[in-house]
Amino acid sequence: MARRKLVVIGILGTTLDAGKGSSRWDRWRPSVAMTQHEDLLIDRLDLLHGSAVADLVTRVTTDIAQVSPHTQVVPHVMDFRDPWDFEDVYARLRDFAAKYPFNLDGEDYLVHITTGTHVAQICMFLLTEARYIPGRLLQTSPGRRAPQRPGTYSIIDLDLSKYDRLAARFQTEKTEAHSFLKAGIETGNAHFNALIARIEQVAVGSHAPILLTGPTGAGKSKLARRIFELKKARRQVSGAFAEVNCATLRGDAAMSALFGHLKGAFTGALAERHGLLRKADQGVLFLDEVGELGLDEQAMLLRAIEEKVFYPLGSDKEVRSDFQLLCGTNRDLRLCIARGQFREDLFARINLWSFALPALHERPEDIAPNLEFELAAVSRTLGRAVTMNREARERFLKFARSWSWPGNFRDFDAAVTRMATLAEGGRITEQVVAEEIERLSQVTVGGGADTAELVTRALGAERAARLDRFDRVQLEDVLGVCRDARSLSAAGRELFAASLAERSSANDADRLRKYLARFDLEFAELKRR
Repeated sequence: MARRKLVVIGILGTTLDAGKGSSRWDRWRPSVAMTQHEDLLIDRLDLLHGSAVADLVTRVTTDIAQVSPHTQVVPHVMDFRDPWDFEDVYARLRDFAAKYPFNLDGEDYLVHITTGTHVAQICMFLLTEARYIPGRLLQTSPGRRAPQRPGTYSIIDLDLSKYDRLAARFQTEKTEAHSFLKAGIETGNAHFNALIARIEQVAVGSHAPILLTGPTGAGKSKLARRIFELKKARRQVSGAFAEVNCATLRGDAAMSALFGHLKGAFTGALAERHGLLRKADQGVLFLDEVGELGLDEQAMLLRAIEEKVFYPLGSDKEVRSDFQLLCGTNRDLRLCIARGQFREDLFARINLWSFALPALHERPEDIAPNLEFELAAVSRTLGRAVTMNREARERFLKFARSWSWPGNFRDFDAAVTRMATLAEGGRITEQVVAEEIERLSQVTVGGGADTAELVTRALGAERAARLDRFDRVQLEDVLGVCRDARSLSAAGRELFAASLAERSSANDADRLRKYLARFDLEFAELKRR
């Protein structure tokens, strides 16, 4: 296996690296000396320097070529307005790091922090600690008795847990990451904010699978893409974002979409196809609605996660792909395991980090900032500014904070889009809001949601998971009827219709009320969810 190239990024020391004539070899010059170590084979030195020291750059480059011919020196001109101005130095070095063509597959990086001003050294440390420069620190020192020799060096692999006090000084970086994961929306729900903070911590600190759960429309797909973009900005992935809704995959098409196929592998396979796993190599694969995958696809996916290899459909040759897996589901996968619909070993593999996104109705304090966000988004889509007058905004927010939003953000976004489209002159009036409220109120509560999801929403994931299968199936049916019924009595009549003719008195509503009470549920509360 070929040796990975070693690249050093450093700043020319205008004092330490200086020297003329043959006497310069009698003094220790760090940029030259680090290339003299026999056990530190530097393939390339990216040397940052000011434009005023071009002669020194030439001299150092020539001397390095003499002592280490295989080391390529690549000079980069960088002039600071004030080398002691922390803000200016940090900004310019960060810009350099952002544009640098890091090749994490073929190169290892060291950041030389011995030369440059103290401000520059601190900034190089911070950029490495924050992973804007994905490398380790290189510290060099002169020899005590023979300064003309290369001296000593040490490589420091930053363990961030040792630098909590320093990291606290730069909390702004974390705040920016949290805001990015929330699409810049200033949410006020404490539970959701804590959830996003933990997701950010895991996303930048782990390559393990992440499972995002929650009801349909809660934002799992958008969050998955932002996790990928955050990891890419931190140079933790270099590949693509591959996404698929597993509910759309069946049979050979599912195998082909995920693992690819050879020409002629099945009827209709007219050409070779690279699957999503190969597309996600060195990147992120997001499997939305992972609970919909068939058992055969689950078995192949498990091997691909554990061994990073898989077989394309119709091929006897393994394909390797190193990807990070993100999964999303609105189903209770533990219940799917009990029903034989999901592999327990696959669940154990993807459930290392699991985060449950709350429904929109559980975050009433976040309705207002999300309304502003959606108004700005729909304004960009329509190509004109759209606003709401005060009365319209207050009426919509009052309704929105008490509404169940069965489709969560999908319903919410659609409502804002409809109101914006009907806004004459770009201003949503109270009349437009009234029409939208009437439209939403006529939609069946929970319409479209399957009954298994209703159980989870009514009891919570933890209580729902503890139900016996018999009780769960019965409760699913009852909640489905309650969802569509206008009143407790109407739901009771439908549920007990078969025995109604044999009874002298009808007490269906009371029977249903007592049944729901066994689960600490009330009909009126169900209609608000």
